[in-house]
Amino acid sequence: MTKYKALVVGATGIIGSYILDHLSILDEWDAIGVARNIPKKNPERYVSLDLLNPELLRNKLEQIRGITHIFYAAYQDFPAQSQEQLDVNTSMLANVVKAVEETSNSLDRVILMQGAKVYGVHLGKFKTPAKENDPRHLPPNFYYNQEDFLRTHQKGKSWTWTILRPDVVAGVSIGNPMSIAMVLGVYASISKELALPLRFPGKENAYKALVQFTDASLLARASEWAALQKHTALEVFNITNGDLFRWEDLWPKLAQYFKIDAGPIQTISLTELMPLQKETWVSMVNKYDLLQTPYEKVAAWPFGDFVFGCDYDVISDTTKIKQFGFHEVMDTEKELFAVMDELKKQKLIP
Repeated sequence: MTKYKALVVGATGIIGSYILDHLSILDEWDAIGVARNIPKKNPERYVSLDLLNPELLRNKLEQIRGITHIFYAAYQDFPAQSQEQLDVNTSMLANVVKAVEETSNSLDRVILMQGAKVYGVHLGKFKTPAKENDPRHLPPNFYYNQEDFLRTHQKGKSWTWTILRPDVVAGVSIGNPMSIAMVLGVYASISKELALPLRFPGKENAYKALVQFTDASLLARASEWAALQKHTALEVFNITNGDLFRWEDLWPKLAQYFKIDAGPIQTISLTELMPLQKETWVSMVNKYDLLQTPYEKVAAWPFGDFVFGCDYDVISDTTKIKQFGFHEVMDTEKELFAVMDELKKQKLIP
């Protein structure tokens, strides 16, 4: 029996798609995905909304009504820390929340996704383990704008919010600006096709630094948990798999998985060099009967450069979420290879 009605915003991204899939198999949830472009698979689960047009947004949501939960994982990519990045991403969140308020009197909780950039991971070395109550870094940061909107706008309202802070999210996703699995899978596959060893493309110290991931399925389950617990209202939680790894330990295993030799470190710009491999990839798509996807959408090379360029430890303290009752953890290495298996199964990589 349906008890809750969810609006999953950013439902084709790596986070939103897993939340939508998770909620869609549960009897107590009626989940609707918001996407700019409705996917061909299960199109009935989605609605196309322009998050930057408040009037059209409100008119569309008038037809849905009864929304109890908003899971917000939408993001529009702009130059880092630009005014456009701040304004657009904050406006999209504000427009959705206000439109749901105006069209549904049953709104109970807004779940907002943030990330380790809230702690300044993109700026350089920072305090670790990072805790939810650590002081902010110097602005700008669009996460701060979004959070400040929720904190201010919610005052005096019957609904509440919860914020989750995953780190690098691992899952099956294509055309997403933050999908590390596709970066690894495509980079390794092209290296193999060209008979090259799998060289670590990042910085030497990044090869040795401590790294953390958040599995997309784990994050989906944590999102549902956070949405339904009364004591998680108005709280912020770090959420990761619970373990740590170093690329120097994982990289040889990645090479073994793809059946190629592990090469030495060779610091390169994936953003500059990988677009030049388009011809190779197109031939691989035909050769291995892969899913026909524009090469520009296959992998987010700037995100790969960012992840492999972090030459310092990235660690989030997850004590708080465990104290509040979410104890699930995952083996990052095991789950990453499970994601690779799924990428192969879906014909995204050979």
